Amino acid sequence: MKYIQPFLVGILALFAACTQTATAPGDNPLKTYFAYTEPGIQTGGTKIVTLKTDKGDFKIWTKRFGNNPRIKLLLLQGGPGCPHDYFQCMENFLPAEGIEFIYYDQLGTGFSDNPNDTAFWDLPRYVEEVETVRQALGLNKDNFFLLGHSWGGILAMQYALKYQDNLKGLVISNMMASCPEYGQYAENVLSKQFDPAVLAEVRALEAKGDFSNPRYMELLMPNFYAKHICRIPLEEWPFPVTRSFELLNQSLYVTMQGPSEFGVAGRLANWDVKYRLPTIKIPTLSIGATHDTMDPEHMKWISTAVKKGRFLLCANGSHMCMWDDQQTYMNGLIAFLKDVDSGKF
Repeated sequence: MKYIQPFLVGILALFAACTQTATAPGDNPLKTYFAYTEPGIQTGGTKIVTLKTDKGDFKIWTKRFGNNPRIKLLLLQGGPGCPHDYFQCMENFLPAEGIEFIYYDQLGTGFSDNPNDTAFWDLPRYVEEVETVRQALGLNKDNFFLLGHSWGGILAMQYALKYQDNLKGLVISNMMASCPEYGQYAENVLSKQFDPAVLAEVRALEAKGDFSNPRYMELLMPNFYAKHICRIPLEEWPFPVTRSFELLNQSLYVTMQGPSEFGVAGRLANWDVKYRLPTIKIPTLSIGATHDTMDPEHMKWISTAVKKGRFLLCANGSHMCMWDDQQTYMNGLIAFLKDVDSGKF
């Protein structure tokens, strides 16, 4: 018995640590993680947030997965214009660590309302939308982590520059802090990796503004997307990824990003917060990938520009490295969230 008791104590301690939730002795960690957080009829964590605007009210869709009073991770998807679907890979990693995460379709995407009005495709307005969602979900500086991927990274940085007092931690995933510098990287580095004949044909289509020509994507999918967006054979792309691209809001994407895949030509063309990053004082993780559409050295620099930064390089990944360098991405993300929560970072 003298050997069995320490063994059992060790197992119980390990199980409790893995849940990262404030459970009392004897509690079932699974029941705590999947506990009801809303009274009445249960909706699987779905909550509709009302967004009030000068042009009427709109419904914003959110869905909570799990329950952790100290770690609540709100996900901001990219595009701009993609729905939340490609974040579904989180479900295979975060619940096992007791980490709560929240899907959120931004206005004009996925299950949220689409006003079909380009006046809404505006960065400052989206920042206020995130703040509305935060308040509605009861997120605060003691539990609120914000992860923004790609365009979501722009939104996350902009939100933190205004509302960082509401945040416990920030994750900037696969996004540079300057759209002009992203454009330079696309021109000076990415385009040089194309077969010259392919690049010439792509440039010719862009010069004519013929972006709807099927040939444009026929050229980009094998020569750009499969190399720099998701380095998985195109015929094997996971359904959540293909669904996100199929449901992309083209009006939102073109208005803010522009029609070309080489740099930014829309409303975000001049966005640049490089010299404001030192004002971000909360713990910040910057994630980059070797084969990304974004410069990994710039994303490494971000971690040194903020007051309290960490860099994660997905050496085998590209822009969607939560898919094509999955273990590196998830292990690094989980370590950051736990380190911030425990006060180690």
